[in-house]
Amino acid sequence: MAIEKRVFGRSGHRSTAVIFGGAALGRVDQGVADRVLDVLLEHGVNHIDTAARYGDAELRIGKWMDSHRDKFFLASKTGERDYTGARDGIRRSLERLRTDRLDLIQLHALFHPDEWEKALGAGGALEACIEAREAGLVKHIGVTGHGWTVAAMHRRSLQRFDFDSVLMPWNWFAANHATYAPDFRRTLELCEQRNVAVQTIKGVARGPWAAGAERTRSTWYQPLEAMADIRPAVHWVLSQPGLFLCAPGDVTLLPLVLQAAAEPIVRPDDATMQALGERTGLSSIFGL
Repeated sequence: MAIEKRVFGRSGHRSTAVIFGGAALGRVDQGVADRVLDVLLEHGVNHIDTAARYGDAELRIGKWMDSHRDKFFLASKTGERDYTGARDGIRRSLERLRTDRLDLIQLHALFHPDEWEKALGAGGALEACIEAREAGLVKHIGVTGHGWTVAAMHRRSLQRFDFDSVLMPWNWFAANHATYAPDFRRTLELCEQRNVAVQTIKGVARGPWAAGAERTRSTWYQPLEAMADIRPAVHWVLSQPGLFLCAPGDVTLLPLVLQAAAEPIVRPDDATMQALGERTGLSSIFGL
């Protein structure tokens, strides 16, 4: 079975419903990265999301681009907030990724009000992104973020600028969060009205690592690990029309997520998801 392709907002690109999260390559060597590429090609994944902040990820992906650039919708991010830093950062990402263009550049982790004002104001990072788009270095501009305030901040961002995509957390736990869930749904509705692509992250997050626990995965949070848990979590997200799921930042979990996504997507009922939450102890990775 092939992973479903969905239109990525106004870009018109038919991206696989699961997007490869480049954070998984931040601390691996090129040999491991090349084996990940084989997995992506095997499953037909055609969309990569990375960032300048993800360690060596852009360098690892850059080697792939020498022979596979046209197979992927390629997105990166800038965490800079000022014009000069973002301008130089975008060009550095192009060099590291060994390409002359990005399909999407995103303002990375934009949720703090002070940083928001700087990035979207005069002399801010957004100006550099617009300039890069006008120069043909990038095609589209998006915004990303974490935390329980980010859906509301994305709505604010969309009121300031007509972004092409947003990225924010979504999973069963988040859908039952008293303030985040309604914020997410309002932002999703606005994105649907404007044909803005909606990428979701943390779809297989379980909770924070316990204090003193051995971290057996490269994710900063503890993920779900058993296929019996990953499958309903993945299906729950992907059963919602139009949403994309960014794969977790761990190369060993990637095949399980892709396998689950390649199966017929059947939305788990609330009882199934409630049982998953109780069985695995789903909890907040962002505090209250």
